[in-house]
Amino acid sequence: MKSIVALQAVVTATGFGGEPSDAELDAIEAEMPLILAEVALLDAQIMTLDRAATELDERRIRRARNRVLAERRDLSNRAGVMLTGGAA
Repeated sequence: MKSIVALQAVVTATGFGGEPSDAELDAIEAEMPLILAEVALLDAQIMTLDRAATELDERRIRRARNRVLAERRDLSNRAGVMLTGGAA
């Protein structure tokens, strides 16, 4: 029978500093326009939860959706350039 104490040292051997790495911060920075667009869409949708959506609300939601799609497209294009732009 194996002792769990011997296995526990392997599981907890690597400590976590609690801070994101530079690569993680760079990834968040690259995705920030998309994150903000999604927050704006969510805000527009939340505004219509307790009442009927007016024409202005529908326009606001449609514009927010279009902005999310545009930011997703831009993020995908930037990621494609980063991946394929190395060796010539």
